Amino acid sequence: MNADQGLFVPLILGIIEGLTEFLPVSSTAHILLAGHFLGFNSPGRVFEVLIQFGAILAILVVYFGRLVGIAKDAMARKPGALRFILGVVLASFPAAIAGVLLHDFIKNVIYETPVVFCVSLIVGGIVLLYVDQLKLTPKYTDIYNYPPLLCLYIGLFQMLALVPGVSRSGATIVGSLLLGTDKRSAAEFTFFIAMPIMGGAFLYDLYKSREFITAELGAAVIIGFAAAFVVAFFVVRYLLDYISRHGFAIFAYWRIFVGAIGLWAVLLFR
Repeated sequence: MNADQGLFVPLILGIIEGLTEFLPVSSTAHILLAGHFLGFNSPGRVFEVLIQFGAILAILVVYFGRLVGIAKDAMARKPGALRFILGVVLASFPAAIAGVLLHDFIKNVIYETPVVFCVSLIVGGIVLLYVDQLKLTPKYTDIYNYPPLLCLYIGLFQMLALVPGVSRSGATIVGSLLLGTDKRSAAEFTFFIAMPIMGGAFLYDLYKSREFITAELGAAVIIGFAAAFVVAFFVVRYLLDYISRHGFAIFAYWRIFVGAIGLWAVLLFR
């Protein structure tokens, strides 16, 4: 982090994180692009990773009551709760393994290549727009009734989001829709599988990047974390209702727009 950047840039990046983490637009690509053009330098990309905990905390707060209910049902050995927990674990497993194996390559190579996530934004937007317009008949509309094998397949789609610009929620939503879910439950399931995968990624990156954490960076992280938490809280609260009524088209067009502008700017000023 550059000394002359103050706390304004971390605040902006935190707001971007909160706005985009649970939308199918790739928060990582937005933060990396914004940081690139704002001249933000985070050693080891530790800032970008740590502020994600604000978004994680937001979803934990919003879904706290339901999480407690699921935990109680699981302790009572109710089959539905146990199946749901198994499904979340299965959906999280592929990305967790791939993330550990490819961690250094992703952070040191792909994260430093803006062209990659600009192209990913554009391609992902086209795919999301196409799938959103398909006349699909959903077989599954309740996340608690998702079969374990369906959850594992969704997890394989989530693994694609290791590439910045693909979007974790975008990949899982597209995969879920193609596998027979409706739009609302597909988006909601991404919230639940975000908790273990983002929490695990946060702890792993925190350990890997511990030598980069300084007092100056800590102040920036606190600002970014707080902004991400507040904004993500409201996004999670109201996103499902919006998706139920309007679908994903607006997010697809936004991806294409940002990707195209970013690609133009990267190639122009490289």
